[in-house]
Amino acid sequence: MYQSSSIHESGDKPKIGILLSNLGTPDAPTKKAVKPYLRQFLSDTRVIEPPPPKWIWQLILNVVILNLRPRRSAKLYKSVWDTHGEGSPLLSISKKQKNAISLELENRAPGKFIVALGMCYGNPSMSSALSELEAKGCNKILVLPLYPQYAASSTGSVFDAASKELSSWRNVPDFRFIRSYNKEELYIQALANSVKEYQTKHGKPDFLLMSYHGIPKRYFDKGDNYPCQCCKTTFLLASKLDLKPDQYKMTFQSRLGVAEWMKDYTDETLKSLPAKGIKSVQVICPGFSADCLETIEEISEENKTYFMESGGESFDYIPALNDREDHIDFLAQLLLKNSSDWTV
Repeated sequence: MYQSSSIHESGDKPKIGILLSNLGTPDAPTKKAVKPYLRQFLSDTRVIEPPPPKWIWQLILNVVILNLRPRRSAKLYKSVWDTHGEGSPLLSISKKQKNAISLELENRAPGKFIVALGMCYGNPSMSSALSELEAKGCNKILVLPLYPQYAASSTGSVFDAASKELSSWRNVPDFRFIRSYNKEELYIQALANSVKEYQTKHGKPDFLLMSYHGIPKRYFDKGDNYPCQCCKTTFLLASKLDLKPDQYKMTFQSRLGVAEWMKDYTDETLKSLPAKGIKSVQVICPGFSADCLETIEEISEENKTYFMESGGESFDYIPALNDREDHIDFLAQLLLKNSSDWTV
């Protein structure tokens, strides 16, 4: 007769595992650390969809890009390192989010959840995060990519990475995946709160720019509805702030290469605003749940320079939601809602 053993069945009460995930970061702001991070990131065919034959892209990546870009990227990472805690801003803030969400879930449902952080690229890895949840007896796993708007190149990559890791498990857990939360009421309210609080301290600008990470236009043409989700977030936030159409705009940043990306471009828009009489601008990046290189360096430094050198007089970047209390409260409620029918 079969008898269970601790090898096959833990004596502890099973728990629900929460896997938080974001893009990731190099381990250090050095060329040596940035190179393997970029190799992993740019080898993801969700991120770069090279035309066949794919070996041509790998040749370009390994012979050209990985011999030129790591040095420049390391310099940029060094400029933001330790600005939001120890190390990479994205990782430092993500750890704070993880700890705050874990505490909030424990307060609301004692002993029910275990929260782990696994980045799509770099460390802590997806593998280490899922292994942590497995070791702690989680037989149900809910994945929350910290990307409010779905894109195949971001959210889709998290799904791929988690699925690939789980494919090697002997005992596959119940598995759920939160695709997006771009129009959730509490998310929009948290964004609105952050804008209102910032403007209470710093005043209102002539114009509010809502900048999202861009994607190549051909991804949209193939069916990626990411820009549509950005439009929805923008409309809801503008409505919540009672903005008129001539008081705000949605743009896309961080384009790479020579191919056409989704427009309007953030940098070109900022360069053009002063000539239209808009001398003060504030920028918020609703698609970034945590501040990172793309918001701290690209927006608040590089794009500020574009605006000011074009005749602008005042430029402010409104920080990401990060570990704000209303953001953490929303994320905890989102996780509770998506696991409400799971028992442990």
